[in-house]
Amino acid sequence: MLQQLFSPSVLHTLDLIGIFVFAISGALLAVRKNFDVFGMAVLAEVTALGGGLFRDLVIGAVPPAAFTDLGYFVTPLLATVLVFFLHPHVERIQTGVNVFDAAGLGLFCVVGTTKAYDYGLGLTASACLGLATAVGGGVLRDVLANEVPSLLRWDRDLYAVPAIVGAAMTALCIRYDLLNPATSGVAVVTAFALRLLAMRYHWRAPRAWHRRSTVREE
Repeated sequence: MLQQLFSPSVLHTLDLIGIFVFAISGALLAVRKNFDVFGMAVLAEVTALGGGLFRDLVIGAVPPAAFTDLGYFVTPLLATVLVFFLHPHVERIQTGVNVFDAAGLGLFCVVGTTKAYDYGLGLTASACLGLATAVGGGVLRDVLANEVPSLLRWDRDLYAVPAIVGAAMTALCIRYDLLNPATSGVAVVTAFALRLLAMRYHWRAPRAWHRRSTVREE
């Protein structure tokens, strides 16, 4: 089904762009945490490849693409080199990086859902793996950096919700035999736009109703 939606060269190029942007976010967090260059490379690789690696292992697509395509492995290293030497400049264009990150989120939630379905999973499981593809690397990044994952924090703009919407739209299109380049593009753009709106207007998920927490808010 993926081959019907995108040509192999286009899909590969989009994958590498998404991987590069995700890797930059991992390397930047490593800089903020005062990690050395090895720590930067580890966070870059984990952020960029973690979600897709988890998906491939679950669906049995082994060896995972991250280990069969040298470009997938090298691209995060290139992002690490860029951040290592130019991180003050990269920090200044953080807004632009966030926009590309949102685009990668939209792309990966759709591609992840479609690939999981191609390997025989049901629609709900496929959508869940689409979500995991999009946000899994960021969760692993935060855990390794000893932080509460961003998508679990109430004081962060919505991140998982746009990916859930994109993955759910993809699953519904598959269910009603409507998935094609146009509808998959709509799902990507919808997730992308929701993430941009969340960043622009600081949309956040609600917390427990009438909560009475003694935990100090950071």
